[in-house]
Amino acid sequence: MHDLTCLIQSCQTKAYAPAGTHSVCRAHFLSYLTWRRRKGPQMFIKYAGMTMEERDPLVAEWANTIRVEEAPAASVPKA
Repeated sequence: MHDLTCLIQSCQTKAYAPAGTHSVCRAHFLSYLTWRRRKGPQMFIKYAGMTMEERDPLVAEWANTIRVEEAPAASVPKA
């Protein structure tokens, strides 16, 4: 857990828990747990036996499912 902020792009929340060799905030950690739970109970057994480096591909797969909400673009004043 060397990261100070969440792994997810544009999330500036403080790191809460490890996700592979990276860290995620509390909200994204709960999302990650839910995603793993939906993969089935065998995912938890398999995940528990993996090293942090081996977990990175799973974290990357999950991170691709996260939608990043962009800040609304500044409106251009009408001339």
